[in-house]
Amino acid sequence: MPVDPNAIATWANAVTVGRILVSPVMFVVIPDYPGGSWVAFALWFVLCSSDGIDGYLARRHGATRSGAFLDPLADKVLVLGAMFTLVSRDVYWVVPVLVIAIREVAISMYRVLAGAKGISVPASQLAKFKTVAQQLSVGFAIIPLTADDGTWLWLWLLWIAVFLTTTSGLQYMWRAQRLKRAALNPAG
Repeated sequence: MPVDPNAIATWANAVTVGRILVSPVMFVVIPDYPGGSWVAFALWFVLCSSDGIDGYLARRHGATRSGAFLDPLADKVLVLGAMFTLVSRDVYWVVPVLVIAIREVAISMYRVLAGAKGISVPASQLAKFKTVAQQLSVGFAIIPLTADDGTWLWLWLLWIAVFLTTTSGLQYMWRAQRLKRAALNPAG
């Protein structure tokens, strides 16, 4: 049965809110010592996988405006929280994480402002790839198999995530400018 697009209490939103509420536990279990943690990785894997579950539920039962806001928020809380935790544990360098954070906050603000005008800003394919790169970088930085011996892997993934994050942010800005020009000049 399709849900009302204005609904708040949906199964998809419940999964998304659960992701937000469990995220701080994830940040706590990231170890203070090098070498990673199987517990942290298992929780990371479950939280990242649940993003697909809430997406599946939303497609099956119908997307909602609240879900369109909450799902990207959950992604940002999870990824940025984990990245800043890794910065605080001296695993990640702060500069790439700040670049990612600035873009994520800027695009989130743009989505809120556009949404207030009734304009939907769905995630681009490139933005979905950047989320996967971000998630993989964190995952490989905390799994014991690659936390120490595979630093090249998660560092490369982090810089790929920075590139995709920046590029997709520019893509959103370009689209916004194109829409603005089209609205100002409907004839041409």
